Amino acid sequence: MKIKHTFLAIAAPFLMNAQNLMTPETLWTLNKMSVSAVSPDQSSLIYKVGKVDLKTEKTNSKSYFLNLKTSAAENLDLGKKSIVQWDKNGIYAQEGEMIYLSKDGGKTWTDFYKFGEVDNIRISPDGKKVAFSKNVHLENILGKDLYKDTPKSTAQVYTDLDIRHWDTWNEGSFDHVFVANISEDFSKATDLLKNEKFYSPQKPFGGTEDFIWSPDSMSIIYVCKKKTGAEYALSTNTDLYSYDLKSGKTTNLTEDNKGYDVNPKFSPNGQFLTWQSMERDGYEADKNRLMVMNLKTMQKTDLTKNWDESVAGSIFWSSDSKTIYFSTAFHGTSQLFSADLKSSKITQITNGDFDVNDIIAQNQNQLFVTRTDFNHNADLFSVDPKSGKMSQITEVNKDNYAKITPSKSELKMVKTTDGKEMGVWFIYPPNFDPAKKYPTLLYCQGGPQSALTQFFSTRWNFALMAANGYIIVAPNRRGMPGWGTKWNEAISKDWGGQPMKDYLSAADFAKTLPYVDGDRMGAVGASYGGYSVYMLAGIHQNRFKTFIAHDGLYDMKSWYGTTEELWFANWDLGGAPWDKPTPKSYTEYNPSNYVQNWNKPIMIVQGGIDFRVPYEQGQEAFQSAKLRGLKTKFLYFPNENHWVLHPQNGLVWQREFFSWLKETL
Repeated sequence: MKIKHTFLAIAAPFLMNAQNLMTPETLWTLNKMSVSAVSPDQSSLIYKVGKVDLKTEKTNSKSYFLNLKTSAAENLDLGKKSIVQWDKNGIYAQEGEMIYLSKDGGKTWTDFYKFGEVDNIRISPDGKKVAFSKNVHLENILGKDLYKDTPKSTAQVYTDLDIRHWDTWNEGSFDHVFVANISEDFSKATDLLKNEKFYSPQKPFGGTEDFIWSPDSMSIIYVCKKKTGAEYALSTNTDLYSYDLKSGKTTNLTEDNKGYDVNPKFSPNGQFLTWQSMERDGYEADKNRLMVMNLKTMQKTDLTKNWDESVAGSIFWSSDSKTIYFSTAFHGTSQLFSADLKSSKITQITNGDFDVNDIIAQNQNQLFVTRTDFNHNADLFSVDPKSGKMSQITEVNKDNYAKITPSKSELKMVKTTDGKEMGVWFIYPPNFDPAKKYPTLLYCQGGPQSALTQFFSTRWNFALMAANGYIIVAPNRRGMPGWGTKWNEAISKDWGGQPMKDYLSAADFAKTLPYVDGDRMGAVGASYGGYSVYMLAGIHQNRFKTFIAHDGLYDMKSWYGTTEELWFANWDLGGAPWDKPTPKSYTEYNPSNYVQNWNKPIMIVQGGIDFRVPYEQGQEAFQSAKLRGLKTKFLYFPNENHWVLHPQNGLVWQREFFSWLKETL
């Protein structure tokens, strides 16, 4: 049984055009499904469906109770409550500073615990304790804190690095994990990192996945990188720490590993702990290993030691604690795999032109996952773990999709300049006619080591690009996961080398196809994709007619001096610009060194609070293009970081994007 959802059209009557093609307005107002909580026996779950109101930029949501045995769903009226978790004690929900408990599936609620201002909440398995995170002020950095007679001062005083991260400045406060008995007052909660100038949950995206209760409710495992200042900016060495509630003692469980250790999960029988681990400090795109610890012997096992891929997605324990399921990039998609705890055998379960993303539950020998593809936002599917057969459970956009003509995609294998086979996605316009010639966009993926799969995005949306009449060429160039660890690692210290040749190989191959108009090809991308656009603009030898770069790295020397995660710069660029010999990243692979060759129109997009690729990179590129006498445009978003998150900004982004292409391509 498939579940259909209908939302009233909140935005505007111009959502669809006469040809039933995807538009920016349609894209931003599609329903978005997310799972809120799963019952302890995994027989049912609660999910919500949200829809953006373009006028207010707010998301209106409805919640549903889904029986996984029958696929029957019913509305769940939560009012202003948001689900915290669901365990053997019932469903916990938050409203304001109060936590409520329901033992009858959300029909009635009773007071459970009252908080102050906190961010993330986890109730202990025995229902007697609560863990949460909140911001703790530990260091006086602001002028008004340093000098009490200057309350209006805007000064910030630093003597070390870690002055800002992603899109926020360090103002002397740190996220810490706290624990309290439910009988205690909120103010008596214990700070697990008392007086420690470290972050847990991690900056900038950490949440409840960064601290978990032990099955016996006697300890908490939390993720933390216990470094400060320059050490913090130069290292990826996060560890798993176990805090014993009775003794107050903290133990580092992964002290022997010098790279990332994240995402801890206990097995259902409580005998094992699994997590994702990278071996090398400073290499944020190292192979993500699937580690397991026997909690009796404390022996650690790498289940993926003999598997030539990286476990970068969701991980999930089977109900019998014998198997770990995970999703990860594989050959241009994200697929579902299993790892046998005893033999370490890795088995691929699903296969197709789609992405398996989150693994949600297991019931009646079925797994439940979310799935996307280039044309479809996330929905819930069931999977037979033996056959890989998938069945769709929810259809949160059925009515919307019925009004949109989808695009088609195919993965072609293209020969590179060094004789390798490279997977390249080709996405075709709706109602594609191979007898016609189409303008074409070379899409340059960011990362640089993030997967290019069947993702669905509100910004770089291939279905929307194709609906505007373009063929999209999206190469899985050097650096992409899912094609073996050697291919994945090949981009480090070689940003402007073979990866650029890979892009040009894909472009040249595309131009041999009868339906690709070789005289109307553009190159577009963000982050490392923006860097790629800047590089290609200087070396393309008239292959492209126009360019669009979003938050791209333009001058590697100035970027090194302004970005925040220096471990990334040191590893991927090969060191600092003052190192001897000077790394190629600052000479041969520096886009600004080729600006004299720029000869085509270029549009530049930049976020004002992007601290990963700061504002000056976009400003330098625009100013250089203008002074070179080129047709150029600068699209600046003062309140956006490395992404575009505000719906109306997103609409402007899309409209300017296609307006530029229409004008120059």
